[in-house]
Amino acid sequence: MSAPEYEIGRVVAGDAAAIAAAAVRMRDQPVDLERLHDGPYPFSKWHTTIGSAQSASGHATFSPRNSTLTFSPTREDGWWIRRTDQKEQFPFKVSVRNVWTTARNIVLRCGNPHNYLRMVEHIVALRVGMGVDSLLIETDSGDPPLFDRGNLDLVEAIEKAGIVETDAPARFITVKEPVTFGGNRGDFLTFLPAKPGECGLRVDCAIDFPSVIGRQRIRFDVTPETFRIGAEARTNAPSKEYWYAKTVGKLFADTRNLGYTRRNILVHGKTKYLNEPKLVFGGKALEAVWHRATLDLLAAVALLDTGRFAGTIVSYRAGHTQDVRMAGLLYLNDLLVPHG
Repeated sequence: MSAPEYEIGRVVAGDAAAIAAAAVRMRDQPVDLERLHDGPYPFSKWHTTIGSAQSASGHATFSPRNSTLTFSPTREDGWWIRRTDQKEQFPFKVSVRNVWTTARNIVLRCGNPHNYLRMVEHIVALRVGMGVDSLLIETDSGDPPLFDRGNLDLVEAIEKAGIVETDAPARFITVKEPVTFGGNRGDFLTFLPAKPGECGLRVDCAIDFPSVIGRQRIRFDVTPETFRIGAEARTNAPSKEYWYAKTVGKLFADTRNLGYTRRNILVHGKTKYLNEPKLVFGGKALEAVWHRATLDLLAAVALLDTGRFAGTIVSYRAGHTQDVRMAGLLYLNDLLVPHG
C-alpha cells in the first residue's frame, strides 16, 4: 500500500540533505495499514470537558506500589496536573513549557522539584485522541500506573465520565507552512497545514527497529475509533532492557522500571517477541507503531496548549526527544496560527 509524497517545506532543525534522504526511505516503505475518515469532523467543535470524576488504578511504572489517576472536570482552559500528595503545590498545566526531561519518557514539572509527573505521554495523548479540551488530572504520586491493556483503562474512564460541551467554541491551530524537523539518526517530523475549512488531524507514522519489530508504517485520521485502537498498544522494551530492569537495574533510579511485566509491555528480541504482540493486521504485528503514533506522538501534540492542531503530521523513526523539541520550536519560531 503506497502513500503520497509529502513536501518537506521549511527545515527548522537538522540537515536538509539528511532529511531528504530519510524522506526517500520513508517513501519507499510500504504502508501496512490505513484507517482514513471520509465523514465530517469526528469531534465536537465546541470546547469540551468531562461530565464527572473518574479514576483508574494500577501497578506503578517505576516503584513497587499501586498508583491512581483521577480525571475531573475543570473550568480552567487546558489539561492540568495536581499531585494530591504534595499539599502545598499548585496544579500545573500540560504544556511544552513545563517539560522537564525527555531522556527516557516525558516528564512534566513545575515549581518544586518534587511537583512532577513521569511518563505523561500515555496520559495526555487522550487530550488529542478523545477531543477533550479541559481536564484536571489528580495523582497520588509522580509515578503513574502501567496498565495491562495499554491505556484502554484511561479511555474507558473518560468514556464513563462522558464528554460534555461548554458554551465556548473550540480553538484550532495549524502551521503557517510545511515545516520539517530533522534528528541526528535519520529521523524527521513534518507538519503540514490544514486545508481551509478542515479541522481534522492525519498521521503518517513509520518506525524501523533493529529487532523483530522491524519496519512498520500506518496512516490514519485521528478519530475516537482509531485512537481506541492505538490506546490498546503497550509500551515496548528490548529484551535486554527488560531483564536489566528486573535484575541489576533495581539498584539504579533511572532504570528502576519495577512495574514492567510481560502483560503490560511488549518485550522484543532480535528475532522474536518474548510475549504475544497485540494489534495484528494481515498477519503482521503493528502494536509498536500504533503505540508510537497514538500514545507517543499525539502526546507531543497535546503539549501544544493553545488549541487543537489541525493538519497532517509525518513521523519517520522519531521519538520523544524529537517530538518535544518540535513542539517547542513551533512556538519559538512563531510557526503556529489560528485555524478555522
